[in-house]
Amino acid sequence: MSELQTLMTGIGLGESPRWHEGRLWFSDWVAEEVIALDLEENSEVITEVHSLPFSIDWLPNGPMLITSGQKLIRMEPDGSLVTHVDLSSLSEHDWNEIVVDGRGNAYLNNIEFDLMAGEEFRPGIVALVTPEGSARQVADGVAFPNGMAVTPDGSTLIIAESYATKLTAFDIEAEGDLTNRRVWAELDGPPDGICIDAEGAVWAGAGNRCLRIREGGEVLQAIELDRFCFACILGGPDRSTLFMMAAEFGGTEKIGKGPRTGKVLTADAPAPGAGWP
Repeated sequence: MSELQTLMTGIGLGESPRWHEGRLWFSDWVAEEVIALDLEENSEVITEVHSLPFSIDWLPNGPMLITSGQKLIRMEPDGSLVTHVDLSSLSEHDWNEIVVDGRGNAYLNNIEFDLMAGEEFRPGIVALVTPEGSARQVADGVAFPNGMAVTPDGSTLIIAESYATKLTAFDIEAEGDLTNRRVWAELDGPPDGICIDAEGAVWAGAGNRCLRIREGGEVLQAIELDRFCFACILGGPDRSTLFMMAAEFGGTEKIGKGPRTGKVLTADAPAPGAGWP
C-alpha cells in the first residue's frame, strides 16, 4: 500500500462512496448534498437531499437512485428528483444503504429504529426493488444493517451487520430473493461501509481503520487512520485506488455540530475493485 493521500477536506460526514463515470461520488450527510469529485480535486455539488441518512447508486446504464426518508428517489436527466418507489408500506423508518446489482435489482436496508432519537435497538431488514419497480422485503433480523456489496458474478450479497460485528452473506436467487444466509467474516469491531475487490476480499471501514478481509475473517491488511472510517470504495482509472470517507466522530448526537472534519483519503490498493458497486 502507498502512503495515505488527502483528496478533499471540509466534508461534514461523507458516506456511500461510488466510482462512476470517472469521478468519486458520495453523500455528505451534514451538507445534505451529493458531491462528485475528480482526481484533480475538483468537486461539484450534483444535488441536494434533505434527509439523513441517504445513500446513492445507479441502475445499469440508467439514472442515479437515492434513498431518502421512506422513499427511493431517482434523478431525472434534467437534474430533478422524483419518487422512484414509495417504501413506506415496508417500514415506518428511514432507509439507509443501497446497492444495485448488474441486473438492476436494488437492495436497500433499514435499521428499523430511530438512532438519532435514541430509540431502543430493533433488528433491521433488507428490501428488494426490482427493475420493474416492485418492492418487497427479502431479509430480516439484521443487527444494524450497514454497507452492502454484490460479488462480481452477481451471485452473492454481502452486508455489514454493525451491531453484530460481522459480515453476512446471502445467495441471490434468479428473482432477486436472498437465501442461504451465513457468516462471511467475524470481526473485532463494527463494520460500516464496504466494497469488494477482484480477489474476492472485502474492504470495510471499521472504527479508525480500513480493513481488507478474506472470507472466514482473516485480516489481510489494516490501514490505520486518525479518525473514523465510515465507508470505502475502489476506483480510479484502473479501479486500484482505495477511497476512504473519514471524519471525527463523537456520537450521533454530535453529527452536524462543530467543525467539518470529513476527508476523502486515498491509497493504492493491491487488487482492483470488482462487482457492484
